Amino acid sequence: MKSFELLRLLEYIGPLSISADFCKAEHAYDNSGILVDSGEEITGILFSLDLSKKSLQKAKELGFNAIVTHHPAIFGALGSLSVYDYGSNLVAECLKSGITVISMHLNFDAAPQGIDYYLMRGLGGEAGKTLIKPEGGGYGRAYDIKPCKLCEYVEFIKKNFNTQRVIFYGDASKPLARAASFCGAGCNDAAIDFAESENADVFISSDMKHHQITALLARGISVIILTHYAAENYGFNKIYGKIIEELNVPAAYFCDEELL
Repeated sequence: MKSFELLRLLEYIGPLSISADFCKAEHAYDNSGILVDSGEEITGILFSLDLSKKSLQKAKELGFNAIVTHHPAIFGALGSLSVYDYGSNLVAECLKSGITVISMHLNFDAAPQGIDYYLMRGLGGEAGKTLIKPEGGGYGRAYDIKPCKLCEYVEFIKKNFNTQRVIFYGDASKPLARAASFCGAGCNDAAIDFAESENADVFISSDMKHHQITALLARGISVIILTHYAAENYGFNKIYGKIIEELNVPAAYFCDEELL
């Protein structure tokens, strides 16, 4: 399998055009696709949310020469490559070791069955209203959930996402029936307005700022904050489970337990 063949297969889940459409509509920036190309035939693939020292070491241990990440292995411009710089050193080490890296970021976030979709499913939703709809995909959702108290919902989330790092704001005994969720650092003014307009009882996202939390609470909406890793690792793993059946080379999934 060549790098472009692997990319083509990954694009069945989330075409790169979704990322381009998302960026155009939201004035955002992304860097998805083949970011490191060793030029070698791919003989084994590691799926990992991030390119990190741990995931690179795991790929080497398994004898794999390709890593598929969600977060871009190269995001901003690299002015130089140095063993003293964490990000550029990882990129250089991949190329030196003959390891191809493909990153599927916003296109996997907003794919029809992408990371934001699976976040909703993991939170107990099945279908709902979508805020942003890039090229047939979706990002930011509001949906009904099984009625429960806020404290009960938090425990459900901890179990379903295999994490204990969940922060919540609001009355623990408050009854919930409708949620709004945004994978990654998805909270902004538009997301808050969307949650309110959709009568959400609770807002779930990651990396939220203080003023965003207070704005939601002022509107009577409880807040649940997952780690960025836990919120997106859940869906990325689901995508891996679907795509592994289409691969004709060995593959494995790497999860960094310290970040859940």
